[in-house]
Formats: sequence, structure tokens, C-alpha cells
Amino acid sequence: MRWSKTFIPTVREAPSEAEIISHKLMLRAGMIRMLSAGLYIYLPLGLRVIRKVENIIRGELNKKGGQELLMPILQPRELWEKSGRWNAEELGMLTVENRAGREFVLAPTHEEVITDLVRREIRSYKDLPKNFYQIQTKFRDELRPRFGLMRAKEFIMKDSYGFDVDEESAGKTYHGMEEAYRNIFKRCGLHTQVVEADPGAMGGGMSHEFMAVADVGEDVIVCCSKCGYAANKEAVAKNSSVKEGKPCPECGEPLETRHGIEVGQIFNLGTKYSKSMGAAFLDAGGEEKLCVMGCFGIGVTRTVSAVIEQNHDENGIIWPPGISPYRILILPVNITDAPSMDLMEKTYEKLLNSGMEVLLDDRDVRAGIKFKDADLIGIPLRITIGQEKAKSGIVEIKNRRTGEQIDCREEELIQKLGGEQWTLKK
Repeated sequence: MRWSKTFIPTVREAPSEAEIISHKLMLRAGMIRMLSAGLYIYLPLGLRVIRKVENIIRGELNKKGGQELLMPILQPRELWEKSGRWNAEELGMLTVENRAGREFVLAPTHEEVITDLVRREIRSYKDLPKNFYQIQTKFRDELRPRFGLMRAKEFIMKDSYGFDVDEESAGKTYHGMEEAYRNIFKRCGLHTQVVEADPGAMGGGMSHEFMAVADVGEDVIVCCSKCGYAANKEAVAKNSSVKEGKPCPECGEPLETRHGIEVGQIFNLGTKYSKSMGAAFLDAGGEEKLCVMGCFGIGVTRTVSAVIEQNHDENGIIWPPGISPYRILILPVNITDAPSMDLMEKTYEKLLNSGMEVLLDDRDVRAGIKFKDADLIGIPLRITIGQEKAKSGIVEIKNRRTGEQIDCREEELIQKLGGEQWTLKK
């Protein structure tokens, strides 16, 4: 993609309402723009990152037998009355009426819809287990939206729902999803802490949150640096022995506190929804049994923000390889120099033909602006084409994270570029 043909409106200073690093950098790097408080437009660069996260999620969930579907965001009141959650304050529900006076909710989550689907379609134990997921827009009427995509009213979420024949089978689904989540966040370049959590409005008997450790996190985690035990503040409130300085319940070492950003949560729901909504099946003996459920969520857009909080420096974003909008940025210093332009085009075509994702900064602006923007948007590898070295067919490759630089002849470029981790081969 040529920079001149896409839309990356970078700015030098972030708007005054931006409070945290990720919000500032997403605005400055031309990834998002605010429409209203808590409502954002995802611009091309930001959307590319979001799609990368979504595809990582799909890959890991499909390995666990997940089946993707898509459910309506607009849901009838009757479903939510069946589950007993109509106007649940904790969910920040926004309700609307149609012209006939029928009430609907802009769904903050989809337990009711998926349970109703299973109630109508699943008949036998032979049809189970099932694990459905979707990646879709959610709406929660935040009273105080803040921190950009971290706490927005409208956001993209992955939510999935497991249906099993018994608690043992549901437990296997639960731990399979925990493993999938660990892999997802690792591939996104995000360091997370798995903590015991309170199920809250979702209900059920067991829940764990995936917290991205960050100073700006609104959640407080009590954890053990030795064995890895951790719990969130709600779970801590129910157990007075789990506090900073107290012995870890697992190994006895003193507990510490950290701040974290909740990027995912998994729940063992039991029969909370299947009982209230009648989602049952016939077992091998012909007896009717309730489906045992689990529900599993990842904040896709929040994950992008959390990644930036953990991966940046004073100059801008440093994208982990797995979710960078492009793999390589080509930066010609002087677009009026014929040898530079010839080398630029050869390099661009060679990389595209090799299947690499490339952004070519072909703008007619000062080199200093290009270098600043390159650091700001944080693409892992930068190929600089300077006027003097271009005469000899040489380009300079720089690693955004490490600062490592090497010179390379154009014909050796593919060989020099590294593999999965996008390192450089000397």
C-alpha cells in the first residue's frame, strides 16, 4: 500500500481529552477518531490491527472446535425477561422501542440469544458438546466513557458459549478455552495475568479474568510473584485473608498488588441460563437434562489498547509482529532522486511479490516528518532508501523495537529479512 493512496492522518499532539498513552498514540497515529464520548471511528490503520487480532482469535478458537456465527445486536425484551436480566444495571443496557411500542435492547452480551437458539435446535446428547463464538459490536451505556477504546460505549468483542452434557465435560471446555486465551494473548504480544474473578452479573460458579499488567489499569490484582497465584479485587473482597502482604494461599509467599487491564474473562455458568430458558436435551437413557454452559469473552478493541500500553516508547507505538498493520515500511528520503525512486519501486515490488505486507511512504514531505511518522505508527521493520547508498543499490533495514540497523543490497533483501519474529539476519 502506498501512503499517498491510503488514509493515515497522523498528528504531532494528541487532543487534550486523551488521558492515557494508548489513547494518545491511537489518535496521533491516525488509527481512530472520536465521533462522540465513548464512540469511535476505526480508521484504516487501526482497523488492520483489529482484524489481525480477530484472525488470531479465530485461529485459536477453531483449533478448539469453535464454530463461528453472528447474532443480532438488537434483541427483544422477552428473552431478557426469561433470564431475569432485563434492565440489569451492571450491564449498562440501552433499551429502545420500535414504532409498534415493542421494547428491545442493544445487546451488551448474548447469553440469552444463544441459549434460545440451542433450546430450539439441540435435542440429544449426541448433538453435544457445542462451542459457538462470534466477533461483533457490543454496546454498554457507560456513564463515564474514558481512556479511548479502553472504556468505550461501543466496542468489538469476541464472545463464545459452550454447551455440554455435564459438569465434567463443561470443565474440559472451560480449561480448553483458558489454554486458547493464553495462546491468543501471547500471539498478540500481550503479557497477561490469569486471576480468580467474581462472576458478577453473568452468574455461575467459577470465573477467571485475563489481566494485561499495566500501570494505567483500573483493576487491582493481588498476586504472588513466586507461584503465579492471582485474584481480582472483587474476589479479594470475599476473602479477607487474600491481601497485600498476607501469605499466598497456594505457596505462603507474601502477596503483592498490581494494576491490570481486563482483556478477557471466562465463566463456568452451570445451568443458570439453560434452566431459566429451557435449554435441555435427552441423555442416553431418554431422560431430559439441562445443558451445562460456559461463556467466554475477549475485548478485541480493548486488547489493541492494552498492547499499546505495554509496547511503546517516547516516539510512538512498537507493534508486536503478530498484529502490526504492516510488516515493513519503505521510506525513501528523497523522492526527487531518480536512483532512489528506481530502487524504491524495485524493493516495493519484490516484497509484495514475496507475499509481505508493505507500506510505502511515497509522500512528498520532508524526510524528518517521515522518520517521525515511522516511529509513531510503529511498524516492526523500516527500509530506508538514502540518496547516496541508492546509487550502489543498498538499502538500510532498521528494527523498530531493538534499534538494530544493517545495510543490505537490494538483491539480498528477502534473504536478510527474518522469519516469524521479524528479526534481521546479519
